Amino acid sequence: MERTGPRLTRPLLGRLRLVSQGLVGAGFASVPEAVRTMTAMQAQDLPAALWAVGVRVPGAALSDARGALDRGEVVRSWPMRGTLHLLAPEDLGWILQITSGRLLRSLGARHRQLEITSADIDAAADAALQRVAGRAAISRAELFEAFDQAGQSPAGQRGIHLLAALCQLRLLVLGPLAGNQQLVVAFDDWITVSRTLDRAEGTAEWLLRYLRSHGPATERDFAWWSGIPLTEARAALAQIRDQLAELEFEGNRYWLAPETAALLAEGVPGGRSVLALPGFDEFVLGYTDRSVVLPADHADKIVPGGNGVFKKTIVAGGQVVGTWSATASRGRNQGVDVVAEPFETRDGLRPAARQSFELRAAEYRRFLGP
Repeated sequence: MERTGPRLTRPLLGRLRLVSQGLVGAGFASVPEAVRTMTAMQAQDLPAALWAVGVRVPGAALSDARGALDRGEVVRSWPMRGTLHLLAPEDLGWILQITSGRLLRSLGARHRQLEITSADIDAAADAALQRVAGRAAISRAELFEAFDQAGQSPAGQRGIHLLAALCQLRLLVLGPLAGNQQLVVAFDDWITVSRTLDRAEGTAEWLLRYLRSHGPATERDFAWWSGIPLTEARAALAQIRDQLAELEFEGNRYWLAPETAALLAEGVPGGRSVLALPGFDEFVLGYTDRSVVLPADHADKIVPGGNGVFKKTIVAGGQVVGTWSATASRGRNQGVDVVAEPFETRDGLRPAARQSFELRAAEYRRFLGP
């Protein structure tokens, strides 16, 4: 792509990703639109996932994000990498058609440790489908009780692995909320409209949507993110590359939506933006190479001790510059205390960035509501 505009830098690539992900600019018009455009959003931590949607939909409230789950406008399941994600309901089936076989095979060793066989999964499926028949929505505890009564102990992570397997087989899906827990429902009862795509067509569409919503990104990023073999990702890229713009940076080729790339000539927003993103956000976790937005010497501050729990991040000018925490206030003035923890402890956040962060903290409090 012939390009005029500023020299590419990591902050500039990060700002282009902010645009692609709806984190600067107009954002998305609704919770379902945000999830559908992003195709799949990290959701292993439910409160974090709800804010990940909310921060991309200007003016959204927690009730909007919860309502989308309650109405089935957005669903939550294990479509890839053995990790919970939010998806549009019509997309979950065809994505699982592509990913579930490989994913279940990859879990074979863990299933053997838990003494889960294909016969055990079949027995758990029979028990679960009887319990959710007639559009019933049941708690995880009720589901695990059904497993136990069918001779399938849920102890020692067996229950969660059986539940995930039944979701990957398109028998169950997580449905409406009950407090801070999601109820379990039958896949076919909850998702009444599903698209049908064959593997090659589906992989090409998935890659195109990923690069448009996450770009600038590489086919390696997509292969890791989706769990699809790199050879298939490259074959899919050959089919859809004419619908994308290409950038080269430090010897790597990055792909993104042409209208996003056009901002390099017109002016990329986000140079002074400060964001308070949730833990596990796609802006950080949506790529196998996070060094574009997260300096390597600070990576361990996002996941202390490599424990797999990603902290909330502060993003300024397209780069991760710190973490933040939120705790319930004590005393008469009940609410949420939000505390910034910048990487550069000597200077911290400069006054303008500090003021912007406080505005973001106020948006977070408004999102949570009274």
